[in-house]
Amino acid sequence: MQHTHRFRRTLAGLALSFTMAMSAFALDLDEAKSRGLVGETNMGYIAAVKPSAEVDALVISINSQRKVYYQDIATKNGISLQAVEARAGLKAIEKTAPGGYINTGDGWLQK
Repeated sequence: MQHTHRFRRTLAGLALSFTMAMSAFALDLDEAKSRGLVGETNMGYIAAVKPSAEVDALVISINSQRKVYYQDIATKNGISLQAVEARAGLKAIEKTAPGGYINTGDGWLQK
């Protein structure tokens, strides 16, 4: 009985360690931008400059969060989602640091 309990605690500890290690390696937006993996678009969302499974997952996550935020702004102000997206896109492109990637509709450019 004690061996089973120790084994379960060991498995739980390993699972927690693995989860923490994976989150330590997870790509965040700032890192992805600085590495030139993603860039800002004129539509208020990020897109993959150099696609990969990890980059694509980040893009989906960030863009879904942004869309919820943009929709909230649109609803509160009685304007269209598209208007908020376009304004957010302009702001994001303006705020992109030198060396970062932007896409104004004509393909990727390095700022």
